[in-house]
Amino acid sequence: MNSRERIFAAINHEEPDRIPVDLGATNTTGISAIAYSRLKKYLGIKSGYVRIYDVAQQLAQPENMILDRFSVDAIDVGRIYNTKDEDWYYVNVNGIEAQFPVWFKPKFNEDNSIEVVHTDGTVLARMSEAAKVIDQTYFPCKDKYPKNMNDLLKAMPKMAGFEMITAPMDHLNQKGFWRDFRRRTIDFKKNTDRALCLGAGVSFFQFGTALIPMDKFLIDIMRRPAEVENFLNLVLELQKVSLTMICKYVGDLVDIICIGDDYGENNGLFMNPDLFRELIKPKLKEVCEYIKKNSDMKIFLHCCGSIIPIIPDFIEIGIDILNPVQINARDMEPKFLKENFGDEITFWGGGADTRNVINRKSPKNVKKHVFELLEIFAPGGGYIWNTVHNILPDVPPENILAMFEAIQNYNNEYF
Repeated sequence: MNSRERIFAAINHEEPDRIPVDLGATNTTGISAIAYSRLKKYLGIKSGYVRIYDVAQQLAQPENMILDRFSVDAIDVGRIYNTKDEDWYYVNVNGIEAQFPVWFKPKFNEDNSIEVVHTDGTVLARMSEAAKVIDQTYFPCKDKYPKNMNDLLKAMPKMAGFEMITAPMDHLNQKGFWRDFRRRTIDFKKNTDRALCLGAGVSFFQFGTALIPMDKFLIDIMRRPAEVENFLNLVLELQKVSLTMICKYVGDLVDIICIGDDYGENNGLFMNPDLFRELIKPKLKEVCEYIKKNSDMKIFLHCCGSIIPIIPDFIEIGIDILNPVQINARDMEPKFLKENFGDEITFWGGGADTRNVINRKSPKNVKKHVFELLEIFAPGGGYIWNTVHNILPDVPPENILAMFEAIQNYNNEYF
């Protein structure tokens, strides 16, 4: 099998010839620039760069030498853009030498903080000297919901995420973008057998919390449901415009479309399951139906937290893949997940605990941890290995290597 065939075998719940692996194919399956820099130094790799393609999360774009070394089977189609040296500039951030994309021009302050500033002077997001990600500080609809599409479009330029968008959508304003995107994707697919992943930027709850503070949005769901419903309908209309173009131009080329909406936290859902089913599920279903009707892409949903009550809903509306499989959240027990849902949805993640194990334990313990999780998730297909969300800055390079050694050991024993 080649990498694309391996990924699709797993998604189709067939056992591939080895464990399919991801590192960096999405912005929820990647690696912190700090961890990536330390990994390269540990491996003695002096060539290449540490390019921070996701500036909000400070994620590095894994280079081909790293993808090859770890036998990675999926890849972010966004990397077909920003391929030239002049597309990047050097920065010293978080104690490492790295590169930012040239379009990202934050304010570098004397206290070593970084601010994302709108043209009118509003600070939209900030990363202090001690922080490792850029956090949103401004909410453009804090005091008033958009009532119509015109209101929503006026608010969006002051969304922090709008100023920190990842490729390929950072080129959206380029003349002839969609035709160029298709041409580049055709060429890219001809030259790689890795499965192509595309971040679609589709969300509902998270879109709301990017415009409105989360506590207020959650209260409004209960106290002002009609206003929230109208707002989410506008968001759906906006998302469908984007999906129409994606499906038209690359829906026959991209293998996996990635959408993300966090409905859970460590101890449970942000809202009652019935509220999810009333407010969000119909809109998410409409998105899934459109993608399946108008493209060949498999649907990857990133949804953090303890979300067991609504996994059956994801399966019902056509979600093919669930990520990050947060096994360190309440009730997200690997055996339970595999036994109850493993034949109906593919788990992409859950292969290493990024909060309690790979950042704290010894390489020996990390190997044991990863191997045991593979023994649970891998049999029968329906599994692509990745960590629980991104590899964080505090994960030592020895433990990153230990994870991939455990995968190789599993392959040697079972395949």
